[in-house]
Amino acid sequence: MTLSPLTQALNRGAIAFILLLAAIGVIVPILNLLVPPSSPFHVSSYYVALFGKYLCYALLALSIDLIWGYCGILSLGHGAFFALGGYAMGMYLMRQIGGRGVYANPILPDFMVFLNWTELPLYWYGFQSFPYAILMVLLVPGVLAFVFGWFAFRSRVTGVYLSIITQALTFALMLAFFRNNFGFGGNNGLTDFKDILGFNVQAQGTRAALFGISAFALLIGYVICRVIVTSKLGMVLVAIRDAETRTRFLGYRVESYKLFVFTLSACMAGVAGALYVPQVGIINPSEFSPANSIEAVIWVAVGGRGTLIGAALGAVVVNYAKTYFTSGFLAPYWLFVLGGLFVAVTLFLPRGIVGTINYWMERRRDKAMPAARPDADSAAAEDGVASAATARPAK
Repeated sequence: MTLSPLTQALNRGAIAFILLLAAIGVIVPILNLLVPPSSPFHVSSYYVALFGKYLCYALLALSIDLIWGYCGILSLGHGAFFALGGYAMGMYLMRQIGGRGVYANPILPDFMVFLNWTELPLYWYGFQSFPYAILMVLLVPGVLAFVFGWFAFRSRVTGVYLSIITQALTFALMLAFFRNNFGFGGNNGLTDFKDILGFNVQAQGTRAALFGISAFALLIGYVICRVIVTSKLGMVLVAIRDAETRTRFLGYRVESYKLFVFTLSACMAGVAGALYVPQVGIINPSEFSPANSIEAVIWVAVGGRGTLIGAALGAVVVNYAKTYFTSGFLAPYWLFVLGGLFVAVTLFLPRGIVGTINYWMERRRDKAMPAARPDADSAAAEDGVASAATARPAK
């Protein structure tokens, strides 16, 4: 009987993680909207927005784990795709302001009026439509990743050289978006959003809905990644990661596999950025910073490279620690804590949190199997049947 790819991908751990995400996506908005603030079970809008942001980071980490953990592509510029998706959503939100801006211009955003722009740039056309904006959220990061990957992978750029090029890509985009004449708000970026699909962005119900959508997007992203990594395609990706030259000699078009997974990963990062922007209320060129991309790689390393669940967990754990350590007197020491965390994980938990747990469970399972074998052999002997381990061919 042949199982469908989705059925093969959903083992007990995957199903548990999916159910957990579904429960979080439903229960948290209910606790925020329906439970009175006086109740100890009430979740404030602050935490809804905060953990909604963490879910977006988890989706970004998932996209990085797909290419790094399973294909060996270490991208230090994935923050660029995240930011491009965020800018696409930010452009839609800016077009929704209309005449309610500071300068009451129904067409031009406030920063364009301030900079004496007389007409809307051509690339801003269409962003008053939500479907068009969603298309750009996927298309812009995807096309950039496809073009970049086409040249990089066909040139067989790998390893640290590819990582440096991706870092240069996001740095170049950051410098470009800082320019006022680029048409994206310059240093200040895009902010002062009012509505999304006619709903007030700052309203409690809108924030709860965005949280639920973020959880659902993470769930869908995880299922897509699971289907890929547990399929024949996933086996080829792992082969490329472990022995790219040997895989190429076996007849596989390594460049095509890497290009596909890299483009898909960029689209996932774009979706994460698009969900991030309405929840934090701003998008500016600092999101292109190479430091952000490196930090996202640390999330994956802490949670567990090549585990998917670990990447999402690492994003939430590290960012919650960042929120804690950047509050109060510990704020100046956060970068030291982050660096120390990365060093500690590299030395003592090279497989990450989830990877180490999986390794311990596999060792316990392997130790239990030899202990169970004598019992199986003795039971078979009592029945007059030799087990496969003790059977001998007749002479």
